[in-house]
Amino acid sequence: MSARLLLPVAGGGLRPYTHRAEPAAFLAAAAGGAPAASRTVLAAAHVVADPYADTTPDGSAALDWDATLAFRRHLWAHGLGVAEAMDTAQRGMGLDWAGAAELIRRSAAEARAVGGRIACGVGTDQLAPGAHSLAEVRAAYEEQLALVEETGAQAVLMASRALAAVAEGPDTYRETYAHLLRQADRPVVLHWLGPMFDPALDGYWGSTDLDAATATFLDVIADHPDKVDGVKISLLDAGREVAVRRRLPDGVRCYTGDDFHYPELIAGDEQGFSHALLGVFDPLAPLAAAALRVLDTGDAKGFGELLDPSVGLSRHLFEAPTRFYKTGVVLLAWLAGHQGHFAMAGHQQSARSLPHLARAYELADALGLFPDPALAAARMRSLLAVYGVGE
Repeated sequence: MSARLLLPVAGGGLRPYTHRAEPAAFLAAAAGGAPAASRTVLAAAHVVADPYADTTPDGSAALDWDATLAFRRHLWAHGLGVAEAMDTAQRGMGLDWAGAAELIRRSAAEARAVGGRIACGVGTDQLAPGAHSLAEVRAAYEEQLALVEETGAQAVLMASRALAAVAEGPDTYRETYAHLLRQADRPVVLHWLGPMFDPALDGYWGSTDLDAATATFLDVIADHPDKVDGVKISLLDAGREVAVRRRLPDGVRCYTGDDFHYPELIAGDEQGFSHALLGVFDPLAPLAAAALRVLDTGDAKGFGELLDPSVGLSRHLFEAPTRFYKTGVVLLAWLAGHQGHFAMAGHQQSARSLPHLARAYELADALGLFPDPALAAARMRSLLAVYGVGE
């Protein structure tokens, strides 16, 4: 089959593209590497939908469990940890709490079997849409925290739409998180997810003023440093992350969630560095693992030379509206051969335009991310054909 494709461009028209002949050298290295020694790194993993299930966009998701768990084994094989049931797994955008709970149970069991690191999202998404009391929000958090800790996984206390809706100000957040942290059996990760990922979280921590919100966030950590393993900041603001990182108590990690500036934040500076919990490390796992092995040797320049070129792809996947980045992530998993179809929970495969998907393919191919570039091109060609694009 020809190596040439016609890719659509925004605004109309087609342009020729010739895919690369071979994958990048980092893919030739066998998986099975140990986790990075200098950084703690987790990839927020996507879920694989069951393409044969007769589901609706607003109904319960049906997952392909074999393919979903196989992808987690792929991440562990490259030495990355798995951040399970996070927003990359479509929490609140196709995956309901019943599905997330089953995902947590299955993935935690798989982690124990292979010796992989796992952390799981704790939220309040079992609550039905509408108004809820603060007591109901706390009870929902408690239910999910108990389930995660029962599986042996680490808990990630995620931002809650329900808490944002009911909170009367900073004190509501301080009291709610203090209540939860007192109950946690082991240190947790606190997750601050910005409104670019979920508009319902605007004003989280009690203020739309980020300086005021940051102060409340840091108050919670300072009051319970023994119960906070780290914080994940997803605001796409490198300067603010660095400022928070420098104010954390000793022993509390900063896990970058910044999919725009992750190489520089992980590399760090003379005053410190960030660990990582990133959705973009789902498609970038082999590249990220190779770069981290270089960083482990102390070669920050070599680390950047490997990982910096991936930022263009990440910025594209996470461009506004950022909450639909999962569509590009799943597209790349299909093109890379990790799953046999391009279908998503909640039918979110339609959330991005064809030009956006075509550009994601092109950027990933240029990086050498596809183990079989010809397979990726054939699958991309079949998607283009569905939209009426042909030679």
